[in-house]
Amino acid sequence: MLLTLRLRNFVIVDELELAFGRGFSVLTGETGAGKSILIDALSLLLGERADAGVVRHGADKADLTAEFDIQGQAELQTLLHEYDFEGDDDALLLRRSIDASGRSRAFINGHAATLAQLKELGEFLVDIHGQHAHQSLLRSEAQRKLLDAYAGQTEQARNVRIAFQAWKKAEEKCHEATRHAGEYAAERERLQWQIDELATLNLQEDEWQTLQQEHGRLSHAASLIEGSQGALEALADGEQNAQSLLASVQTRLIDLARLDSALNETVDLLATADANLSEAVHALRHYAGRVELDPERLGEVERRMDDIYRLARKYRVEPEQLAERLIAWRSRLAELGGDEGIEALETARAKAEAHYHQQAAPLSKARSGAAEKLGKVVSAEMQAMALVGSRFEIALQPVSAPAAFGLEQVEFLVAPHAKAPARALAKVASGGELSRISLALQVVTSQVAAVPTLIFDEVDVGIGGRVAEIVGKLLKKLGERHQVLCITHLPQVAASGDNQLQVAKTTSKSKVSSQIAVLDREGRIEEIARMLGGVDITDTTRQHAREMLGFQ
Repeated sequence: MLLTLRLRNFVIVDELELAFGRGFSVLTGETGAGKSILIDALSLLLGERADAGVVRHGADKADLTAEFDIQGQAELQTLLHEYDFEGDDDALLLRRSIDASGRSRAFINGHAATLAQLKELGEFLVDIHGQHAHQSLLRSEAQRKLLDAYAGQTEQARNVRIAFQAWKKAEEKCHEATRHAGEYAAERERLQWQIDELATLNLQEDEWQTLQQEHGRLSHAASLIEGSQGALEALADGEQNAQSLLASVQTRLIDLARLDSALNETVDLLATADANLSEAVHALRHYAGRVELDPERLGEVERRMDDIYRLARKYRVEPEQLAERLIAWRSRLAELGGDEGIEALETARAKAEAHYHQQAAPLSKARSGAAEKLGKVVSAEMQAMALVGSRFEIALQPVSAPAAFGLEQVEFLVAPHAKAPARALAKVASGGELSRISLALQVVTSQVAAVPTLIFDEVDVGIGGRVAEIVGKLLKKLGERHQVLCITHLPQVAASGDNQLQVAKTTSKSKVSSQIAVLDREGRIEEIARMLGGVDITDTTRQHAREMLGFQ
């Protein structure tokens, strides 16, 4: 969950640090005070793009920091480990810095990160429900994504999309092969005999480098033998050799070191030199015993190198590149269907199509079950929101042809009363009804959300009175399972909060600032009274505020 949020030089915030608790917290304040600043800051910390406009006027840069408690989020901790972003146990620190030119830097637990990585982590941390969510609810794509999320099928929907793309790619290869059948047949024939010719060479990995080294040794064997034997003569086997001379010097200095210990360091150095010399002699004897004149083997190596050279010149590549060329030819031949041609491509297309249907079938089944369940649950919530008798349904219409999103279109339907047929949401619901239906959906789907923190940004627009009180109670209930933060202008919703923060804008000659304060008991009474009565707050409004808050 979100523990702290620190802002510096952000929009109209000079400096701010807020601590957040569990349960349902509300954020209130007058219009234009800057209530959505927190949402904007969190959105940037979760990977949204930034521009210079978020930097406070006159400042060099804006700094944003959020700390989260990630205890129990094993999947998120695994992801942090994979990215080498691990920090303190059960803690995650996100930081974003935006300079006055619009350039930004992001950090995860102190490590430089990309916006894509912030977004990926953000999906495990916070779910933001915007004030315009009811508008996107009219789009088919948004309806489908919401149903898939409720059904726990987001990952499966992605698998279906990937399978569809693979199927269409295989299908396009078949069409392409059919259109260019003659050209592809000629190319397959050419590739096949090229592959056969190069395959008969049976060129091994790194063989060319090995042959070059062996050829160099065999062609200079006489010189190598003579040179190594001469070196052995000088070092160990000759009448006056290095080992004998060194041993004599060592013996003499050991005796002298007994008279003056200052020579001990020199004695030690000579002992090391003697050991190194012995190792060198041993290695040289081993080498000299291995090198031999072998004209027959030299001939074999030269013939093998000639064969490789011949094909390298023929195909205009370096000898060491022949193996890569063979791989490329085989890959291209496979694209063209190999020996079987179009028949092989058609088989691959059929397999890809079958795989798509294998992925799409369980998604369709899951959607069907979730659609019925979600329809009933949202319908029940709608009754509490002054939409008595209305009914919410989700229709799954089979598509005329399989699509990237699956085998059915998802459409949200609503019936205004029990006897009316359910019709498309956009054609039936008014603006106020739509916002209430949207809120019901968001509350219901959030109950199965995996993320610990849910933020509602003025989602209560278009409601009031008794409905607003019901919405407040719903969000409070949601706060029993999640950390819930709601920006609201309704006193009924604000009064339901476990905690309340107030946003206020102050103006001076030099600057405009936005400040956020955590309200105590008396502060909450005053703020709720302001939301109820406006500018002139009376004792009656304060008493009403106390009653709404449950304060005696």
